[in-house]
Amino acid sequence: MKPFYKFFNLLACITLVFGCATNESTTDKKSNALIHETSPYLLQHAYNPVDWKAWNAETLALAKKENKLLVISVGYSACHWCHVMEEESFENDSIAEIMNANFINIKVDREERPDVDKVYMNAVQLMTGSGGWPLNCIALPDGRPIFGGTYFPKEQWSKILMSISKLYKEQPEKAIKFAESLTKGIQESQLIPLNKATPTFTMAEAVAAVAVWKTQVDTIYGGFKGAPKFPMPNSLDFLVRYGYQFKDKSIDKYVNTALTKIAYGGIYDQISGGFSRYSVDEKWHIPHFEKMLYDNAQLVSVYAKAYSKEKNNLYQEVVTETLRFVQEELTAENGAFYSSLDADSKNKIGEKEEGAFYEWTLEELQVTIENDFELFKEFYNVNTFGFWEKDKYVLIRNTSKETFAAKHKLSLQGLNETISTWKNSLKTARNKRSKPSLDDKVLTSWNALMLQGYVDAYRAFGDVTYLESALRNANFLVNTQQRKEGGLNRNFKNGASTINAYSEDYATVIQALISLYEVTLEEQWLLHAKELTEYLFTNFFDATNKMFYFTSKKDENLIAKKYEVIDGVIPASNSIIANNLFKLGHYYSNKKYLKTAEQMLNNVKEALLKNPGNYSNWMHLMVHFSKPFYEVVVAGENALEVHRELIGNYFPNILIAGTTEENNTLPLVAYKFNDSETFIYVCVNGTCKKPETTLQSAILNIKR
Repeated sequence: MKPFYKFFNLLACITLVFGCATNESTTDKKSNALIHETSPYLLQHAYNPVDWKAWNAETLALAKKENKLLVISVGYSACHWCHVMEEESFENDSIAEIMNANFINIKVDREERPDVDKVYMNAVQLMTGSGGWPLNCIALPDGRPIFGGTYFPKEQWSKILMSISKLYKEQPEKAIKFAESLTKGIQESQLIPLNKATPTFTMAEAVAAVAVWKTQVDTIYGGFKGAPKFPMPNSLDFLVRYGYQFKDKSIDKYVNTALTKIAYGGIYDQISGGFSRYSVDEKWHIPHFEKMLYDNAQLVSVYAKAYSKEKNNLYQEVVTETLRFVQEELTAENGAFYSSLDADSKNKIGEKEEGAFYEWTLEELQVTIENDFELFKEFYNVNTFGFWEKDKYVLIRNTSKETFAAKHKLSLQGLNETISTWKNSLKTARNKRSKPSLDDKVLTSWNALMLQGYVDAYRAFGDVTYLESALRNANFLVNTQQRKEGGLNRNFKNGASTINAYSEDYATVIQALISLYEVTLEEQWLLHAKELTEYLFTNFFDATNKMFYFTSKKDENLIAKKYEVIDGVIPASNSIIANNLFKLGHYYSNKKYLKTAEQMLNNVKEALLKNPGNYSNWMHLMVHFSKPFYEVVVAGENALEVHRELIGNYFPNILIAGTTEENNTLPLVAYKFNDSETFIYVCVNGTCKKPETTLQSAILNIKR
């Protein structure tokens, strides 16, 4: 790391010498090359005076031809600070003049091109120790970075541009030397060596890992200690499972606290449902207001699973309201799901402001809530606890409906009816405001996560409309996003399916299709999952370490080829793939799949045990290997009825198969059909116990 810091000291000295350009120039407002793109984020910048170009081979070739440095600016449509930097710098004529004269300027939608984002985010993290969006990198003409950061105020950005441009023109050898060192660091930072030790995974190791985890969490409000706070749904998902299988009451209590506080907080839209990205404070009150599909999808899954386990009515309410929000705001006519709603919207004076759509003044609330206003104020904390800033409030709860009703001598039904009236009134009033912008591009992986959310909701509540939404989306993914030769595309916009998909897309689609099979017993979904898995092996697999690259072997190489292994807000593609291989290995008695999953987990085991919070989805696989895992097969004329009852239970250590007919090609189901009676088989690695005729008897054979 020392060469990086030396270079920044040099930059700091240069920055003190060269000021920013002061003479403003005026240009007619005309479009740049981004006008031909479909990404809402790129189109937002199509009329900037900066001569933005998209990331493509032609743009990179131009930089080399003209020997110009690259400005690579990465963001996304719903990003508040991306909008701020655009307004301050990229719409400024003097800044644009500097950028256009000295650089080839590239705008990247991180959601369309996560491959580009990951490389340059890695660079910024190596240089500064942190990252975020907007992500701004300056790179050599060949793409090797020499400077990077996130948001920069206009004056600072101007000085950076002038300093680095002068450095490259007058002392290019220094820039090149630093780029070589940094690029080497990027290439080495996430290398995953093959762990040649014999794979062993024990319950004791899982317990020890969670013990480390317990020291990092906030037991008062949930989430990790400190602020900002991200819900981290895959962490909660594993801990729901861990509390159940390891009978850990302290984890059960923590998870219930976290799910309750998140649902009570301003991060959850108390009026219309749905979650914002994260909270800037420890009590989940004031969110960063954008609503992302992937957050809502995964949180639906977590709350649905937690409901199956705990039967907590709050969890059901959250799922119901969030899916209503998704249906109303993020669902296309073809069954696909849009990406996000912006953090910003126009305030009363027509200026864009973060959170303007969601905030309330006391006067607005008094006018809108005609009856029981004092009761409303107490329930939603229109007081010092719910105060935000200036004269604004964001609604937040801090008590259960049951407790509140008892305190005020109300029936629970009566309180629910009153709350429903409040919400309808507030929703009507809020919908008269300027709404946040919609990013209507459709991303394959995020759609698969939402498909998974609908499947999990159907399992928990049996609402057939949830299954119908899941099936519509699955058909969209298979019929529209899958190419004839078998591969997937990443993006869908304006009727066109584009961009070669990444391992994240394959991982999440395969996962969702396996789950869809489990709730329908329609074998076509499992066959699709297996076909996509074989495509992954052909086009993404690294035989040297048994991991999967993030990008396809068919894609043009960037300056580094990455493996995604750390579970973030979305689980790492490799952790999802490994879990998929474990399940498909059982369904198809496929030793290659099972051995690959085992080796992948072994490769990350050391890192997992040190920091389990970063490997929460891998932890599922560790528990699969260290505790009993069962294949449950329902076969017979009445299989669907038994199956419907089965899937409503919380069993994180089983996979489900079944059939209502004799002709079934799935190895796990073969020879189990009996036309005279419906049997439930509980098996381990294909070896089954005596079949049972009642689900209750079969469940006794499923141990935690």
